[in-house]
Amino acid sequence: MPESVDLMVLATAYVDEHIGEFHNKRISAISDLSLSVLLKKKNPYLFKAKNLEIASDFVRTLLDAHLSSQEETMFGQWLEKLAIYVSKLVDGGQRPATTDVDLDFTREGVRYLVSVKSGPNWGNSSQKRDLKEAFKNARRQLQLDPNIHMTFIEGCCYGRQINEDQGTHLKKCGQAFWQFITKDPEFYREIIVPIGHIAREKNVEFASEYARVLNTFTHEFLEAYCAADGAVDWNALLAFNSSSSPLPRSPSRRSGGQQTSR
Repeated sequence: MPESVDLMVLATAYVDEHIGEFHNKRISAISDLSLSVLLKKKNPYLFKAKNLEIASDFVRTLLDAHLSSQEETMFGQWLEKLAIYVSKLVDGGQRPATTDVDLDFTREGVRYLVSVKSGPNWGNSSQKRDLKEAFKNARRQLQLDPNIHMTFIEGCCYGRQINEDQGTHLKKCGQAFWQFITKDPEFYREIIVPIGHIAREKNVEFASEYARVLNTFTHEFLEAYCAADGAVDWNALLAFNSSSSPLPRSPSRRSGGQQTSR
């Protein structure tokens, strides 16, 4: 990167060009949904334990739980791409072709291999063991000179990590990670400004689509999983979600029917 070019200027340009990708995926994630897919994935016993007996509340809770996990994943992936981009600007970081890590660069005589994650709680214990194995195998996969000093980094785009030493590698989170790849202790704060540039207009668009989907799903839920008096038919819901019998066809509005105790 030319010294005359400010890193934040280039990072801001990148964010302005690419942040729409996240917002478009977020809208698609709700537009492409169906009520049946949501009902198959979620735990009806939990909703009963939470006393969700109003159709609109039930559907909203269902929808919000799905979107929360989807958005975390989608934005995490987008943020990882930003980290890889700025590392390429600062140190010429490249994605290795033969390893399960995201960045490979050399700084002041040290070869760094970095796996970029969205946050500190990115995976389960098995996935984290796999990461450690990937670090252990990296030198052999890349056929590096054993005399080359190499440091492995688990980099998390947000969060805190008190003890960085993980045995096989260092774990850097939040400010520590962004400072490591940009050499700028304030980058982690400054980058939030361009991330919010089109948030208002995109969230207006999202809110409109959310309302449409919520109303549509609530209508479908009332028709398929509520009795004539409006009460949730938990037996019908459980049959659709968990029965060993062939998947039932979506029932029409129920005229009474046997119900679990409310």
